[in-house]
Amino acid sequence: MERTKQLALGAVLTALALALSYAERFFPLQLLIPLPGVKLGLANLVTVYALYRLGLGQTLAILLLRCTLGAVFGGGVTAWLFSVSGGLAALAVMAALRRVSVVSVYGVSTGGAAAHHLGQLLAARAVLNSPYVWAYLPFLLAAGLVTGAVTGHISARLLRHIPRSQGEKRGASCA
Repeated sequence: MERTKQLALGAVLTALALALSYAERFFPLQLLIPLPGVKLGLANLVTVYALYRLGLGQTLAILLLRCTLGAVFGGGVTAWLFSVSGGLAALAVMAALRRVSVVSVYGVSTGGAAAHHLGQLLAARAVLNSPYVWAYLPFLLAAGLVTGAVTGHISARLLRHIPRSQGEKRGASCA
């Protein structure tokens, strides 16, 4: 893919991730999973798609832009710290799992959700300077299994139905 198309796609995916991140504030997930701070992770759909289609470098740029713009538009420095720490941990785990041939997009997404929660708890431990944040980990990991599976399912469908380029046919395998 030529450089201009990659930049344009990266910009569109960044805007989409930012919009999805904002939109999920309106989903009352706490009615189903009564844990503070648990979200579906809709922006992770963009991260998974970009990782499979654009590679690690451009996915990292999209992630950092989304986190930074999200903080600028309404989160602040603390929100940025939690978002970046969770996002970087998730991306690192997803990139590693992506290289394992027996791990599907479901596993990549679920691993990313678990790592995201772990990254956020590391940030919470640093900000709050309290070891008690770790008591929240089992609950967040359980929620991550659910949300990671949901985003993994949607990601698998997106990868299957959105072609890589003009030459790739719809329905092609997503590796």
